[in-house]
Amino acid sequence: MADQNEIFNKIKDLIAKQTDVPATDIKMDTNLKEDVDIDSLDFFEVVDGLENEYDIEIESDEDISTVAQLVDYIQKKIAEKDK
Repeated sequence: MADQNEIFNKIKDLIAKQTDVPATDIKMDTNLKEDVDIDSLDFFEVVDGLENEYDIEIESDEDISTVAQLVDYIQKKIAEKDK
């Protein structure tokens, strides 16, 4: 199972790829809309990358606003899948 740091690094890389924000500027408390100005298409690409990487499905109605919330959500989905 992927640990928190591995998931965080994957999310940082995906966000940096989709936005103009360097991965080094992305922290756990980074707000996806306010700090990195991620739009719905960019967020979809990040989600798609995470779904493919971890073989999970991310619900579109989840209220995720920070990187930490996304990391926690991904960990939860991986744990559910591994049961």
